[in-house]
Amino acid sequence: MTTAKKKTKPKQAPLAGIVKKWETVLAGGALLAIALHFIFASELPLQAAIFIGGVPLLISIAAKLAKGDFGADLLAAVALVTAAFMEQYLAGTLIVLMLAGGQALESYAIRKASYVLQALASRMPSLAHRRTEKGRTEKMLEDIAVADIAVGDILEVHPHEPCPVDGTVIEGYGSMDEAYLTGEPYQISKAPGASVLSGALNGETALVIRAEKLAQDSRYARILNVMEQAEQRRPALRRMGDRIGAVFTPLALLAALVAWYATGQPVRFLAVLVVATPCPLLIAIPVTIISAISMAARRGVIIKDPVILERLPTCRTAIFDKTGTLTYGAPEMTEIVTTQSFDADKVLQLTASAELYSKHPLAGAIRKAAKEKGLELRQVETISEKPGQGLSGRIGGQDIRITHRRKLRETHAQDLEQLPEAAHGLECLVLIDGRLAAALRFHDKPRREGKSFIGHLGPVHGIQKIMLVSGDRGAEVDYLASLLGIEKTFSSQTPEQKLAIVRAETAKAPTIFMGDGINDAPALTAATVGLAFGSGSVTGEAAGAVILESSLAKVDDLLHISMLMRAIALQSALGGMLLSFIGMGFACAGYLSPVSGALLQEGIDILAILNALRLSLQRNVHSDIT
Repeated sequence: MTTAKKKTKPKQAPLAGIVKKWETVLAGGALLAIALHFIFASELPLQAAIFIGGVPLLISIAAKLAKGDFGADLLAAVALVTAAFMEQYLAGTLIVLMLAGGQALESYAIRKASYVLQALASRMPSLAHRRTEKGRTEKMLEDIAVADIAVGDILEVHPHEPCPVDGTVIEGYGSMDEAYLTGEPYQISKAPGASVLSGALNGETALVIRAEKLAQDSRYARILNVMEQAEQRRPALRRMGDRIGAVFTPLALLAALVAWYATGQPVRFLAVLVVATPCPLLIAIPVTIISAISMAARRGVIIKDPVILERLPTCRTAIFDKTGTLTYGAPEMTEIVTTQSFDADKVLQLTASAELYSKHPLAGAIRKAAKEKGLELRQVETISEKPGQGLSGRIGGQDIRITHRRKLRETHAQDLEQLPEAAHGLECLVLIDGRLAAALRFHDKPRREGKSFIGHLGPVHGIQKIMLVSGDRGAEVDYLASLLGIEKTFSSQTPEQKLAIVRAETAKAPTIFMGDGINDAPALTAATVGLAFGSGSVTGEAAGAVILESSLAKVDDLLHISMLMRAIALQSALGGMLLSFIGMGFACAGYLSPVSGALLQEGIDILAILNALRLSLQRNVHSDIT
């Protein structure tokens, strides 16, 4: 039996990894060193803090400089080296505290954004139960590492265990909880032929599955990959801080050199650098990001990529999916139009029995209609649901297929003359034993706040183009667009066509795409900002944020939070730097020593952080929609 393979992690420089892991410890150590210095009147704790904390920080900054990144922390590095050279150990330790504290806060902001995915990762098993060659007849099992599962392996998923890989059920009838992965109804029924997702929690019945993907290619692995990327991404506002710092740094260095040259006192050079250290950029902006992430989470919006908070206010195009985004995603069946001699109740009974295993938005409406009519669902012999192909299965010796008009034209052109005329609303077609049996029609209500939300996007948020892109028929899409006041629509779009539209619009202007996060994942990836809808859903791995409670009002909350975050971050950064300029003037004139300059900078930091915390203290978000 093989052993588990270690998961490959992104490579990074060893010292950079130490900084990332120990940044909080370094900040705490600097505080402890300052306390010990005053208690024992000794320079030794400060010297230790500068060496232990300063060296990895300086090497991390040097690595950035080697890449041409002359950011805000360059000035702090120069000040730290100067303080150590001039034996100004207290000032140097304060600089270590500022640098390490800022990096710790920034890392926390990124980790905070992906805690939902981390919770999901903790659900996965490390072992799987594989049938041996002998066990294919005698059902003997061996436990193997999930990483060692091969495509085609026969696995048993025991009751209440997570599914280890993506696969297909070959034995057993039961259900799985896929809410963490798809946001679909809590229990999804499973029968032979049904697909299963890694990370889905099995119900009370053991299932036998055939592995269709390797562990690293399954849904769970893709989610973990997104989590790692989210933790490594650097928020765009932080880069904006670096750009501001790139202008500020040479000005501060010039001022420090002039003060040294004019007075002949090198201590003036250090004092100016310490006061000029742009910690509002290093600390206040990460604090603002954390505040925005927390504020959004309190309103049911999970930020997975903090970059979207900076990008949202710049977006000028909004593209919406229809079902579950602009509508409630809970359609009701309104009519069954049968063909030939098929009985409506018989068609509904067979269709509902098959739809018990489907994740399609119409499946629930069909099952509900059958329940209201008192129809007993029948046992499914086999079931299959492939993307774009519809649902097919065998029930009571009869073949049943549930599809749509476009597919019918491709595969059953002989049945087109029996096809009822198209009508407003949603529709699916049912074929029994290869013959067109009925058209099932549905209606999905638009969200109550939809028209108000669409109408305010331009005046309040600067959205210049609004589009509705859907896989539904043109009649339904155009009808909804007329109700909501959307002029640009695309109907009957495949996921690939949606992706092409979003890419084209994003090339013209920053674009928001809003969808359910399942079929719309490619479009969510291509957009400047992707927002996925779904209660408790993290299935939109490609999305920058997940709206847990599907509501356009929550999207409006997020738009306002991003506007507030951007404004407050810039206030903290630019206001703090203005105060630093004033402090630099006093340091140049000799009114501030390096230590008093460092303390003054800490005071400026506190003011910038308090301003940044205004966002987390704000309980209400202004709403423009009714």
